[in-house]
Amino acid sequence: MNPISIRRLLVVIAVAALLVVSPSRADDYPSRAITIVVPFPPGGSSDIVMRLVASTASEILKQTIVIENRPGAAGNVAAMAIKNAPPDGYLLMLGHTGTHAINPTLYSDLRFDPIKDFAPITGLVTFNNILNVPTASPAKTVAELATYAKSKPEGLSYGSQGVGTGGHLLGVLFAKHAGITLVHVPYRGVAPAVTDTVAGRVDMLFAGYLSSGSHVEAGRLRLLAIAGSKRHPRLPDVPTTAEAGYPEVRMDQWFGLFAPAKTPAHIVQKLNTEFVKALQSPEVRDKVLSQVFSVMATTPDELGAIVARDIVRLGQVVKDSGAKAPDAR
Repeated sequence: MNPISIRRLLVVIAVAALLVVSPSRADDYPSRAITIVVPFPPGGSSDIVMRLVASTASEILKQTIVIENRPGAAGNVAAMAIKNAPPDGYLLMLGHTGTHAINPTLYSDLRFDPIKDFAPITGLVTFNNILNVPTASPAKTVAELATYAKSKPEGLSYGSQGVGTGGHLLGVLFAKHAGITLVHVPYRGVAPAVTDTVAGRVDMLFAGYLSSGSHVEAGRLRLLAIAGSKRHPRLPDVPTTAEAGYPEVRMDQWFGLFAPAKTPAHIVQKLNTEFVKALQSPEVRDKVLSQVFSVMATTPDELGAIVARDIVRLGQVVKDSGAKAPDAR
């Protein structure tokens, strides 16, 4: 056999070996524990959701899933960690509306690209903030709240968990479309904002039910509307802001699972398949609904399209608000 034939034979053998090895490598994933980075402290809605879904996904994948809380800079610290991680499927991130859709406009010095630096895996849940007022407030409907605000020369105050958060931007939308003055009072987290709303130190608050629900059930806060396009089955008597006459005052927020860019397609697809199974299980679905979330199982492409859409849509709201974060680091 001449040298050229030998070289050709070696090439054929090498290609055949790759064809045999590649599927087995795909089937081997995951061969060790997967870590999912949550960009906020333990105990918050993002942490609760991720632990809930990961518990069932771990059983399906037959592999340990470790939740690592890595807060800082509104999620940017965690995002940078994932951007720089090896694209092997063993370090993932819980991303959300803030990290991937709001921060690109809020931060002028953002050091990651939410489209180019991440591989979307699947959506997890969607949720809408709820408009709360103290029970001492004279307003029992959104219309009455707008009328009350117009009667005050200085307007009303509203709390949020920080500049550029969903609660902040919903207040901007409400002020704009109701033609009222609202003074934003940002807090370091949602808990102190809820506390001051209960005490009447601020007049209103857009917050997730997970944060304010216990005070509502105890009669310390009153729900006026859910800032979405449809009512939630857990709160069937709470109207939407659209039903209250303000369809523009809505924000469909979400949590989603992301890997570093260039993660192999077979790993992304396996994670998508197994996490979607977890999301569609009755146990997870029922627990998600009980927390006033809704399941958001998507394909990777669908989640990517949602991120791209919200960067444009919410970026404009951020610009209208004039909000700017000082530093992404």
